[in-house]
Amino acid sequence: MDWDDTRIFLAIYRAGTLRSAAAMLNIDQATAGRRLAALEQALNARLFLRTPSGYVATPAGEHALAAAEMMEKASDKLQREIAGIDNRLSGVVRVATSDTMASHFVIPAMQKLHASHPDIRIVLSTATQLSNLTRREADIAVRLVRPTDPDLIARHLTKRKLGLFAAKTYLKKHPVTADCKSLDGHDIIIYQQRVAPRHAEKICGLPTTKARVSMEVSSAMMLLEATRAGLGIAELAVHLAENDPQLTRLWPEREDSYDVWLVMHGDLARTARVRAVADAIVGCFSGKKND
Repeated sequence: MDWDDTRIFLAIYRAGTLRSAAAMLNIDQATAGRRLAALEQALNARLFLRTPSGYVATPAGEHALAAAEMMEKASDKLQREIAGIDNRLSGVVRVATSDTMASHFVIPAMQKLHASHPDIRIVLSTATQLSNLTRREADIAVRLVRPTDPDLIARHLTKRKLGLFAAKTYLKKHPVTADCKSLDGHDIIIYQQRVAPRHAEKICGLPTTKARVSMEVSSAMMLLEATRAGLGIAELAVHLAENDPQLTRLWPEREDSYDVWLVMHGDLARTARVRAVADAIVGCFSGKKND
C-alpha cells in the first residue's frame, strides 16, 4: 500500500464522499478518484461501494482500515519527531481555538509574536469541534476541556466566570424585578445540544425548562451577538460581557465557571516555532486579569 494513496483511502472513509475527501486533502476530486482506483488496482480489491448517498466501505475496505491507520500513525509520528528537533523560528504553526478565544487572546498574542518572529506563519482555525493534535490537524489548541490522551501536554491558562446577561433593549420590554430569580417566561439564547448539552436544562444554575428558547447557536461569538440583539437572556463569559454598554448583568450571585487549557503534542514541545507560539499565548493569558 502506497502511503500517498492510502491517505486518500482514509479521507474517503472518514468523509463519505469523494468531493469532501478531496477538500480535506486540498486536492481536486479527479485526482482523488484516480488515486483510489490505483490503490484498488494495487490491492486487487474493491474498497468502496459507490452509492447515491456516498462511498460505503466493502468488507475489504473495512479490513484495510486498520493497516491504513497504522501507516497514518507512523507517518504522523515521523513528522512530529522531525519537527520536534527543528530549531528554526520560522515556518507554519497550526493553532485551533474558538472564535472568542481567538479574538480576545490568541490574535493579540500573535500580534506580539509577529513583531519579534515575522517568519512564523500562523494557520488559525476556529471551530466548536476539537481538532485532532495526534493527526496534526493542529500543533497547538486552546481548549475548554483538558485532554486525557497521555501523549498530549496540557497547561492550565486561566479560570473564567460565566454570568447571566441581557440587552438593555430586551429588559425594557421584559423587565426583571428585584424579587424575580427565575427564567420562567423569559426568552433565552442557548448553545446547540452538541455544543453544550447542559443548556437544555440549566444556565448558571437556573432551570431553563419553563423559559422560551428564542435561538440556539454554535459559538460564543454568536451567543454574544444574539444577546446584544435583544433576543433574550444568555449565559456569557463575564470578561466579555460585563463592560459591554449594551448589556446588563442579571443576578450577579448566579455564576458558573470554565477552565482554559493550552494543549500540544509532546513530540512538538521542543520545536522552536511551536514553543514560541505557545509562550506567546501563555503570556497573553498571564497578562490579563482573571475574573
